[in-house]
Amino acid sequence: MTRDDIDGEAPTPDQARRQVEHYGLEVDPQAVLVAVRLISAGARVGRAAEAHFARFGLSTGRYRLLADLEDHGGEKSPSHLALDLGVSRATVTGLLDGLEREGLIARRPSTEDGRGTVAVLTARGAQRLRDMAPDHFGRLEAMVGGLSVEERAVFLDLLARVVRGSAALTAD
Repeated sequence: MTRDDIDGEAPTPDQARRQVEHYGLEVDPQAVLVAVRLISAGARVGRAAEAHFARFGLSTGRYRLLADLEDHGGEKSPSHLALDLGVSRATVTGLLDGLEREGLIARRPSTEDGRGTVAVLTARGAQRLRDMAPDHFGRLEAMVGGLSVEERAVFLDLLARVVRGSAALTAD
């Protein structure tokens, strides 16, 4: 059994309680347990997503960029891509370079700002998204297939609240 085959039951509630007691902290061990397991689950889902997108010759970042272009009429400036994807401009440049080499996007001068450029989804890039859609969306549905419609609605609400709370990890 590999580490990824485990249901994510580490640490246990007792381990979390012992760690909190060991450091003499006044924090809720269950809150610590939920946060640690969420971080672990996020890493596992991230690894699974990378393996999934590799089937289509993409990475998670490259897919998100192509999908964002498609969602916005097929073209967008690199700075807007970076902002909307929550990554640096340098990251977007690297993603665009690779996608351009494969013919999935092209760059052209901006009609709004002659100094800037926009990334344009090519016919080949749009076709890649169409080709992968049935398998991709089917697997996404299967990933949450163990949850009822009601549970997914609750999960989305809880997830949004946790994401807002994640600012506590980066606050000064």
